Amino acid sequence: MTHRGRIANKFRELRERNEAALIPFIVAGDPDLDATRRLVVELESCGADLIELGVPFSDPMADGPANQRAVARGLASGASLPSILSLVADLRKVTQIPIILFGYFNPYMHYGCEQLATDAARAGADGILAVDLPPEESAELAKPARRSGLDLIYLLAPTTPIERARRIARAASGFLYYVAVTGVTGVRERIGADVEQKVRELRTITDLPVGVGFGISTPDQAARVASFADAVVVGSAISLLIEAHQKSPDMVATVGALVRAMKDAMRAARNPAGPQALR
Repeated sequence: MTHRGRIANKFRELRERNEAALIPFIVAGDPDLDATRRLVVELESCGADLIELGVPFSDPMADGPANQRAVARGLASGASLPSILSLVADLRKVTQIPIILFGYFNPYMHYGCEQLATDAARAGADGILAVDLPPEESAELAKPARRSGLDLIYLLAPTTPIERARRIARAASGFLYYVAVTGVTGVRERIGADVEQKVRELRTITDLPVGVGFGISTPDQAARVASFADAVVVGSAISLLIEAHQKSPDMVATVGALVRAMKDAMRAARNPAGPQALR
């Protein structure tokens, strides 16, 4: 059964160290499930604090080209919810890093929401995110998730009015995921100046940590967001690296190097004087 509160505990630990969480997103089965297992272990050793494990779906409408191709590779390798939950259970033998299932409602619905919540918790998952499921329509998933001790994480768009954000925050647990751009996932050249203001606004309506994702692709961008947000989510940049190195024996290490560079930059942004300043 899942360890209740693993996500909250991780954010508490990071707050005590004055660090923002680094949350890599990888599509399960990209390029195969064994590679996904090795990636999770490597990313944790390189500084990842939580993992978003993408559940491949044939119509990933919120994803840009890089993640769409990653999803296609995941589907081609045969990744499915049962095999992904088996992977999570296998990972729990070697790591306690919080794992969030990130996907679309259709595969969850076909699996059965009650069954998914039970099986995901038993496997050792910590949270579920359904990209296309607004809180008003989420009772079918939210109730069994809550009973099983799983956090249900929601997306907030730049266009979300503050009153609606307040309602979403009341329904959410784990953390709030603020989408930094209007549109689909993908690498961006810069992070909009209004993102920091929006995060500060969200902090006035909730005690939940606020993470920022969509478009963060370099250590400098990760550091900038870490200076004001509680978490940084990185996906497309990792999908592109996996794509470029999928047939290479150094693929896992290459992705790990990016994650390590991002985490180092994020730590420096919060503690510019270095480790000595914390003593």
